[in-house]
Amino acid sequence: MPIVIPQTLIKELVSRNILSQPDADSLEAAAKSQDKDFGQILIAQNIISDDDLLKIKSELYKLPAMSLETVTPDKEALTEFPEDIVALYKIAPFGKHDSTMSVAVLNPEDIGALEALKFIAQDKNITIGQYLISYKDFEALTKTYGSLTGEVGAALETYGQDTSAGKTPVEEELSGKIEEITAEAPITKVVGAIVRHAVESRASDIHIEPFEDRVRIRFRIDGVLVATLSLPKNLHSAIVTRIKILTELKIDETRLAQDGRFSTTLNKRRVDFRVSTFPTKNGEKVVMRILDPLTNEVDLPELGLEGRSLEIVEKMMGKPFGSILITGPTGSGKSTTLASMLRRMNSENVNIVTLEDPIEYFVDGVNQSQVQEEIGYTFANGLRHILRQDPDIIMVGEIRDRETASLSIQAALTGHIVLSTLHTNDAMGVVPRLVDMTVERFLIPPTLNAAVAQRLLRRLCQTCRLETQANAGEVKIINDALADMSREYQDKYFSKSGYRIYKPNTQNPCKECGGKSYKGRIAIFEVLEMTDELEKIILTTLSESSMRQEAKRQGMITMFQDGILKILNGVISLEELLDVAEAGEST
Repeated sequence: MPIVIPQTLIKELVSRNILSQPDADSLEAAAKSQDKDFGQILIAQNIISDDDLLKIKSELYKLPAMSLETVTPDKEALTEFPEDIVALYKIAPFGKHDSTMSVAVLNPEDIGALEALKFIAQDKNITIGQYLISYKDFEALTKTYGSLTGEVGAALETYGQDTSAGKTPVEEELSGKIEEITAEAPITKVVGAIVRHAVESRASDIHIEPFEDRVRIRFRIDGVLVATLSLPKNLHSAIVTRIKILTELKIDETRLAQDGRFSTTLNKRRVDFRVSTFPTKNGEKVVMRILDPLTNEVDLPELGLEGRSLEIVEKMMGKPFGSILITGPTGSGKSTTLASMLRRMNSENVNIVTLEDPIEYFVDGVNQSQVQEEIGYTFANGLRHILRQDPDIIMVGEIRDRETASLSIQAALTGHIVLSTLHTNDAMGVVPRLVDMTVERFLIPPTLNAAVAQRLLRRLCQTCRLETQANAGEVKIINDALADMSREYQDKYFSKSGYRIYKPNTQNPCKECGGKSYKGRIAIFEVLEMTDELEKIILTTLSESSMRQEAKRQGMITMFQDGILKILNGVISLEELLDVAEAGEST
């Protein structure tokens, strides 16, 4: 494709006396003969700097400029354009939010590039936002664009050569170092690259999904699944085999689901991977949960537990016996909260024993045991054995059945602290759930210290978040939530003049958050304390309405109200809270 000469830019440079017309003609001929952009020729001959040229172009074309010093490309967006389109038209996507995609453009006068963008926008039903970019940043961006794809592609070239020669890639034995996981075998390199990029992207899960014509690789980042890579279908079996070798699973068993784990060292810290395979009609799907030890080191306030809720949990952790039950849906951070609680309670003078399925976080100094139901080692069976181990603190991964519930209550009644989880919608649902599991009502008040409910929300990037004045609808939502809180919170947060809140920066996200407007996640909590009044309700007319009245009387901050406080503190956005929790929830 012939080089497109930016005539409007040349006229502007001539009018600014940066170029003479004869020089412009000479440089134009040089660009055509060398098959380089006109701007590249200018910079190469030191006529103007890359940054100054970008500034002039931004003023001339009335387009914003992007810089990799302040913006980190979004890896999801980078996969939207084929690499040949990027190389041909010098356009590269670097950010995506909802139906808007941010694209870096080198030459806004290139009609072919503009037509390509128009076609992509129509084909994908999205809006394109154009940004100008310097040549050095465009080169760096395209390197980032092809980093995972290029690394995998290079490995696959070797794989193709090996298979065409009739060779089989040699699979290495289980290893504890990323350098060894990414050894010479091509498929080993592919798996190693996927694993490394997932950890560097702060992903919590890796999904390897087989379809009829391809294998899709997706990362879950801050709770959102992101399509990262697409591979040929004929690689699926080799990739799954490599992962099974790492996790010591049965390679020849493809009809049944299997679970395992492996560890590797990355950036001088050990990262654990919990692996699950699942048979589908197109082959085995693999999900790898990334268990980063840095997550385990996060303390309760950093998880989002604060104020009255934190005070109650700390008080209940200090009691000599009783249970603290944490509830929430799968993936709401319950295991992380439990691990943080264990770290606080862990000391030389207490014996902590856990029963988990599976063990997600290893806590130094804690005796952790893995449930294995296939050999009869269940939560209930294991709990019986734990009680013979002279424990002070017991952590049961989940109360799933009546027998486990009964044993946990008995353990809490006989001088042990019991930590565990349930699946209910909120803290209010814990007591009815225990009753439903045939726990006698009179046993609940003396054994249940507190019920904790939680949900996970994405944190706003603190570097590029946008401050705004709350509109009338947002003010009403905030005021309604504050009206049901205690006087302490009303005095601190209520404002007659409105509220300054924060929203995600979707137009120009920064490098700190990787162009996503969010960085990390935080939990919203509610903590229901066992009181004399709650005991009376449980033993007499147990009803949802009476429990909610008691929760309000004791000043419980609901999950939605906790979210409102985090909004007013600039941690999350109102839109994110409304997506996860309803205003009427637990109030």
